[in-house]
Amino acid sequence: MPIETIASIFQAVVDGNTRGVLEGVDRALNHGIGAEEILNQGLIAAMGEVGRLFEEGEYFVPEMLVAARAMQAGLNRLRPLLVAQGVQPLGKIILGTVKGDLHDIGKNLVSMMLEGAGFQVIDLGTDVAPEKFIAALEEHQPDILGMSALLTTTMPNMKATLEALKQAHWRDRVRVIVGGAPVTEAFAQQIGADGYAPDASRAVALVKRLLQIA
Repeated sequence: MPIETIASIFQAVVDGNTRGVLEGVDRALNHGIGAEEILNQGLIAAMGEVGRLFEEGEYFVPEMLVAARAMQAGLNRLRPLLVAQGVQPLGKIILGTVKGDLHDIGKNLVSMMLEGAGFQVIDLGTDVAPEKFIAALEEHQPDILGMSALLTTTMPNMKATLEALKQAHWRDRVRVIVGGAPVTEAFAQQIGADGYAPDASRAVALVKRLLQIA
């Protein structure tokens, strides 16, 4: 029964069935399955499958969003139990859309995919000025800072933020990744970022690579 229950959570996430995820999580907890096992084998494993389907062209952004929201509902149900048990995230990540840019769908998807992979995410929202990024770094001491931009006119604010990090003596203390529709690998290298991901699924792989997580 426990194996079937975990499998039902996994499938509900892949299908984007929020109600199914919540019912499965409650059923698993009632059967005495630990929150960490539900997280790893039900939610995180399912988001890995969603990422695979996306990379193979079977899923697109809408399917990923629906699946990620279903996963997040399950994660929210488990979070108090995970905290109580002292379960540590794989790493801590700050995300934000740069100053002047109000687009957040891509960033939100990256945030949910990272949470679905076991990371703690602090999302600063949109129109984030360099000084706000720095204040968040001081407060949260993350492993990675991720910046997003959807407009070519706001892309220079990625470079401005990196310059501000240098001046605040933060550049050597945090890995910086960038993404967004107009952003390219060449641009990321040009401004001195540590990495670039073209989509949410590969953002997870990039973060794992930078933090040397298998």
